[in-house]
Amino acid sequence: MFEFNLQTKPIPAIFEQEIVWDLLIIGGGPAGLNAGLYAQRKGLKVGVLTKEIGGQLHNTSTVDNYLGIPMLEGKDMSDVFLHHVEQLEVPIHPDARVIHFEKQGPLFFLSLENGTVLKSKTVLLSTGGKPRQLNIPGENEDANKGVSYCTTCDAPFFKDKHVIVAGGGNSAAESVIDLAAWASHITVVHRSQWRADKVILDKFKDIPNLTIHLETQLLEVQGENGLMTGVLVENKTTKEKRTIAADGLFIEIGVIPNSSLIKDIVNVNEREEIIVDDMMMTSLPGLFAAGDVTNQPFKQIVIAVADGAKAALAVQQYLIHHT
Repeated sequence: MFEFNLQTKPIPAIFEQEIVWDLLIIGGGPAGLNAGLYAQRKGLKVGVLTKEIGGQLHNTSTVDNYLGIPMLEGKDMSDVFLHHVEQLEVPIHPDARVIHFEKQGPLFFLSLENGTVLKSKTVLLSTGGKPRQLNIPGENEDANKGVSYCTTCDAPFFKDKHVIVAGGGNSAAESVIDLAAWASHITVVHRSQWRADKVILDKFKDIPNLTIHLETQLLEVQGENGLMTGVLVENKTTKEKRTIAADGLFIEIGVIPNSSLIKDIVNVNEREEIIVDDMMMTSLPGLFAAGDVTNQPFKQIVIAVADGAKAALAVQQYLIHHT
């Protein structure tokens, strides 16, 4: 498999030039890379600004739901994506952190941490998001070794296993339904009462292998020999602590979008996800967003990749009609 280390590569000289870009992409995950690929193939002057290639792919163990590329490690998939983009000679700034962002007239001005200021006719934000964590002992140590933040991605890997779902909202309730087809037993642990919609919870009556512990706090993820073995919990009423043996833990308590750069100048929802229209454009003309940072409801690699392609094509149309 391809191996790359962007941190050892020099910054392409094109980023040092006084030019006006057609499109600058902030973020080097699946959405950003595919947007760069599509924009380059459309003949746009495009560049990718990123601190890390791959985004959340580097926090993903095995990907088994991307059509045509079965059973590939997240890091390896990131390398495959990068190799394709590099073949098309898309300029990538491998150590770019945008610290200031503003629009003056028809142009966007992006100030980088190193003092460089880049100008572009359009901008695409594809900075992704990160799963909200419990921040308990053992959680990070057992990530991808039993602890998962994506039921859609990882449920099949827990066939005939006992799994725990942490959370009490719609995403946790939907996770239970998804897991019912795979797991031998599902245990829900939530620190308070259900916040999920009743229409979802009503489906639980058809799941025989389900145990629910409400008003119960997760204290620790336990593991042995590199694998998760269970969790330590505390009943908030009785203060009783006990261990629940399990093979996996699905933490479904939301995603934190990396929208801080522009959330104060565009429309966002209550979760601070960037609201985009059907052309992937934000409320600020010329500023687009794609992938997990947006308000699209399904946080999946294949959807982020598609969002990136859609955004690049929309940028081309925008430039035709507005420049």
